[in-house]
Parts: sequence; structure tokens; C-alpha cells
Amino acid sequence: MGSLFSDMEVDISSDREVDFMKIIESSIIGKKSPEACEDGMVVTDDFIAVIDGSTSKTPKHLNPDVKNGRYAMMLISEYIREELKTDASVDEFCQGVTAYIYNKVYEKLGVEERLKEHPEERLTASAILYSRTRNEVWMVGDCQAIIAGKLYENGKPYEEKIARKRVELIAQGLSPAEARKQIEPLLIKAMLSGQNQTYTVIDGFPIYREGVKVVSVSDSSSVQGSVSSSDSCSVQDPVSCSGSASASDTIPSSSSEIVLASDGYPFLEPTLAASEAALAEQIANDPQNIHSFIATKGIVEGNKSFDDRTYIRFVYCQ
Repeated sequence: MGSLFSDMEVDISSDREVDFMKIIESSIIGKKSPEACEDGMVVTDDFIAVIDGSTSKTPKHLNPDVKNGRYAMMLISEYIREELKTDASVDEFCQGVTAYIYNKVYEKLGVEERLKEHPEERLTASAILYSRTRNEVWMVGDCQAIIAGKLYENGKPYEEKIARKRVELIAQGLSPAEARKQIEPLLIKAMLSGQNQTYTVIDGFPIYREGVKVVSVSDSSSVQGSVSSSDSCSVQDPVSCSGSASASDTIPSSSSEIVLASDGYPFLEPTLAASEAALAEQIANDPQNIHSFIATKGIVEGNKSFDDRTYIRFVYCQ
């Protein structure tokens, strides 16, 4: 049996036991409201997952009742809870979730051919999963993790350049809303040329496998793929940091605490409180994300933050 936390704002701080792990704390907070939140979290006996639905760059919705990003999150969550086999590999997950979206939505609506040419209209999301059976963390898209005290990221390669263009436009006198409107064609162009070609997302079409990152969490574990990582230490971190991870880094089995999160946290920390504090400081000092943290969007009127955010910290038991 599994549980899906996607329809509400959730903040779970007390310890919670599941067969193979203990959840220390978890939270889902929508940037505007729980109902509009495009983030989701799934906890089953075999998997823990954070799913981040991508905000649509087009007004077209494949489900008239829900935006594309939230719909993508709901479908991926459903697949993990109901279809993903206990011993599935990362490749089986990628193939299975792709077919699930394609068959259940695109094929039924008859939009396969159009979506081949228009990735900006697809149901798109990122996901990060922990597999109990394989003792691995799978990074499909730009969610993030802290494993053994190290921060692992998997960002989109084009975003920094476009984000800096937005900063330039605001510096030239454009309002944040105008600057965002100016860069949206650039974001769509990057999707047309790169989505599941130079970077990875879940969108119902074959996933760009080279962009999927796998972190093995065991005595002789290693990082598979070119996972970007950096130190993430604080006084609350029980695990010491010792440099950046590389493709041959090992993760000590004694470091059993794992954090999975969406990219709604600009500075992911080893605890929820520390991550929330870092976000609050960013919002207070740089709400448009044009100084200390450069992004393609800032806070818009009526929103509490610039993105939905999800965080779960747990200890795995092998």
C-alpha cells in the first residue's frame, strides 16, 4: 500500500515508520495554494519519491480540469503507487512511466503526432526516487538530494544562460513580469531543441537516458553519470562533508540519512527547518532571484514563493 501527498499542504515533523525506513520529516507547500500545487510525494513499502510537475509554457491543457504540470505529477505518482514493481530498475521505471503517460493520455486523445513536434505542450515533470530493493536514488530531471552530507543536483543546462538574460532585462528597466514574458520564447526554444535530447524530463516520450543520474547507497556505492554535487554542511548535519562527489565517489553505509526535494528550495539543507530558513532569507533579500540566486522566475503577486516545494528526510534500513 502507498500514500500520495499531492492534494494538500503537508508538514509532517514527527517520526513515521515504514517497513524499510523512518521518515524524520516531510513537507509539501504550494507557491500559491495547495489546490494549485504541482509538486507531489509518494511513500510506499518499496519507494519514496518526490515529483515536480513543470509549469506549463502554453495555455493548452490536456485535462480541462487541471494544469499540465499538476496532471503530470498526478499521473507519475499514480504509476509509482500502482504499477512500479518492487524490483524495478531505473531503466524499467523510465520506460514504464513514459508508456503510462503516452498510452493513458496522448494516445487516447490522439495528440501523439502534434506532441512530437511541440514538447512545450506535453505533460512534463521531474522526479527523484529512492528504491528500497536496489538501495539507489534515481534522479530523472532537476530534483535534488542530500546523501551522506553531499548535495546532488541535475539541473537543465540552458537555464542559467536564460536566467541571466532575465537579470539583464530587469536591470535595463523592465518589470519582472515583462522580463519573464521576454524570456518565455527562449525557454520554449530550448525545450524544442533540448527536451529529452540534451537534458532529461518525464514527458511521455523516450527519456534521454544519459541525463538520468543514479546514486547507489551502499558500502561500495558510486555515482553513475555526471551528477553535479557540492558540499552542504551545517551545524545540524550529523554527517561531515569531504569535497565534491565524482563518478567514482563512495557513500559510506553508516551515512543512512537521505533528503529528497524538488527545486523549490534554492539552497537545500540537511534539515527542513534550515532549508525553510534559507528560502525565507532568499525571499526577504532577493524576491525576484536576480542577485544571490539567479533564476528564470521570481515571486509573482499573490504567491508565497517562486515555486512549489517538497522536502522529505528519512533514514533507510538495510
